[in-house]
Amino acid sequence: MSDFHHSLPHRALLTGSVMMATMMQALDVSIANVALPYMRGSLSASESEITWVLTSYVIAAAIMTAPVGWLAVRFGRRRLFIGCLSGFTLASMLCGAAATLDQIVLFRLLQGMCGAALVPLSQATMLDIYPFSKRAFAMAIFSSGVMAGPILGPELGGYLTEAYNWRYVFYVNLPIGILAVSGLALFMPNAPRRPDLRFDWLGFVVLGIGIGAFQLMLDRGQELGWFGSREIVLEATLAGLGFFLFLVHMLTAPKPFLPVAMFKDRNFSASMLVLLCTTSVMLSTTALLAPYLETLANYPVQAAGFALSPRGIGTMTAMFFASWLSKYVDQRKIMAAGLMLLGLMLHAISFWRPDVSERDMMLTLIGQGFSVGLIFNPLTVIAFVTLPARFRGDATALQALTRNTGQAIGISVTTFMLARREQISHADIAARITPFDRLLHGNGRLARLYDPGTPHGAALLNAAINRQAEIIAYNNVFHAMMFVVAPALVLLLLLRRPPARQPAE
Repeated sequence: MSDFHHSLPHRALLTGSVMMATMMQALDVSIANVALPYMRGSLSASESEITWVLTSYVIAAAIMTAPVGWLAVRFGRRRLFIGCLSGFTLASMLCGAAATLDQIVLFRLLQGMCGAALVPLSQATMLDIYPFSKRAFAMAIFSSGVMAGPILGPELGGYLTEAYNWRYVFYVNLPIGILAVSGLALFMPNAPRRPDLRFDWLGFVVLGIGIGAFQLMLDRGQELGWFGSREIVLEATLAGLGFFLFLVHMLTAPKPFLPVAMFKDRNFSASMLVLLCTTSVMLSTTALLAPYLETLANYPVQAAGFALSPRGIGTMTAMFFASWLSKYVDQRKIMAAGLMLLGLMLHAISFWRPDVSERDMMLTLIGQGFSVGLIFNPLTVIAFVTLPARFRGDATALQALTRNTGQAIGISVTTFMLARREQISHADIAARITPFDRLLHGNGRLARLYDPGTPHGAALLNAAINRQAEIIAYNNVFHAMMFVVAPALVLLLLLRRPPARQPAE
């Protein structure tokens, strides 16, 4: 498929179809989050049970991302793309029509299995249908779709849930899916396929066990108290064993599940590590800021989504700016500037208070979104520029898996840190409040209101301490996230400058 860009007559229409598929998958990662409370009441589920609507999708998508490269070669990229997109659209409709919790979890598993291939196949197609000279522009378009999904998902989900019903969070995929499938069927060329290609079942099984157990550990760790729980210890053991067996198998098998030669490309291997670092703070920032605005700044759900939308504006602007700038500036320098700007914006957020002005919030979020665009566009290009074309399917699947893993680690670690810092801050503040505190003496209104000797006063005093502890905890977590930039900057030193012309394939 590497020669398609020389004679492709409908590249723009194919690009539009591919990007619709990318947006569908990227949106569905986060669009259902806002609707969970409404689903819980409608499906008569407990608070812990309803989270399986998210967890089932993420686990299925994580496990099925890895074999996308093999499936594309075995059955043909066009056939696999159309089949997965059709299955994803059908599963979305089934999720919207689900009557019980068991049904929606089952349909979300199916949706995750079909959706796992959409982003890797979209990226591989974009790399193939655009020539080397326009690859940065192609990756700007692709990355805009991937980054816009998590940013616009909560906002769109909140609007559809409030204006219509939580089921429309899934029904919205139907018109987009029909258009995208039609576009792929009409404009996507056929690629060579190898029906005789054998599948490495052992490698897939042990990797699936490792990914599934690791994802479950991250999702349920905070709820169950991490390694104080037998379930978490078991999941951690299975994850470690699965990854270890997969590594041994990959290094010793004659035809492993993922080709070892792919990791010998220094740019690709280093880029995966940079991607792991940066994605760990990307989605976790949204996951923290949304409840911060809703609980501490008293923003309505929909207003909180709109308040976070300037990040998307900054990201999309930076994607195309980085594409243009890469013609004149070393892409490693663009990524370094983006990483430093990301650290600066996280540092600024760590000083926010609930009464932060809309102007400061907007400028900071636009700056953070701009930094993400400066990082991801050059990173996506430089990861594939020296990698042989025969590894492109496996490489795009591995990149999607790395991105999802980084996001999962980031959300789990920051959620854990937030809970711990809130407990520590609460204890620290409470220890400073003594019977000799001036606030609690006298006949003033505050002294009567916060009198710890009365149940009402003790509850109000505890609520005030909780609020201050939450503010301090959020600030501390954002300050800690800033330091993730440091290892990513060091890893940039391992990257080699891309060649001026397309390398021979």
